Amino acid sequence: MTHAYSIQMEIAGDTAMWTRPDTGDSPVSYLAPTYSAVKAIFESVLWGPAVEIVPIKAEICAPVQFHAYHTNYGGPLRKSDNIKDGNSYQLSATVLVNVCYRLYAEVVPYHRKDRLPQKALDWDAATTSPGHAYQEIFNRRLLRGQCYSVPSLGWHEFTPSYFGEFRKDTRVIEDLPTAMIPSMLRQVFSKGYNSEVAYLYDTDVEIVKGVLIYRKGEWPC
Repeated sequence: MTHAYSIQMEIAGDTAMWTRPDTGDSPVSYLAPTYSAVKAIFESVLWGPAVEIVPIKAEICAPVQFHAYHTNYGGPLRKSDNIKDGNSYQLSATVLVNVCYRLYAEVVPYHRKDRLPQKALDWDAATTSPGHAYQEIFNRRLLRGQCYSVPSLGWHEFTPSYFGEFRKDTRVIEDLPTAMIPSMLRQVFSKGYNSEVAYLYDTDVEIVKGVLIYRKGEWPC
């Protein structure tokens, strides 16, 4: 049986966007981060293909506040004529402001070793317990404020005002009304490391007393 090692962190910021794909050209945020967003936040502190980060839950630790957000978009999803002429367009979105979350995950060895690069295989072979090694390195980096890449609260421009260990004054908003999300994006690359796009959704997701517990899924195949 594969042993799982627990990791956790707190993250806060002025603005967050956990995009609901069903909201189209004027996207709206979910109340809490998606499974893949939590996974990416942990991996921004320490990333390694020899292990798999499995998000467990997210706790909402600040009142939920939606806010209208507007920006000039100049990315690759513009029409070809706009790209050719160097024109941008105004993107409107409904984001969250003044957010804070406590995030929990587990670390297990990645089971599809045939997909791993040689450096990852070498590291895995030299490590008796990759999950435990990752946990120890992750906790050291989190304590020092180090990261593999800058964590973001959904969109890359929404950087955190704090990320690190749990702060003693942070509390879960337990009086938050129960929220039912009919369909919530789970992962875009659901088949694991070095795989093609494969969208996966969870249905009838509940946020109860400020806590979102992520469903346990199948291993990426």
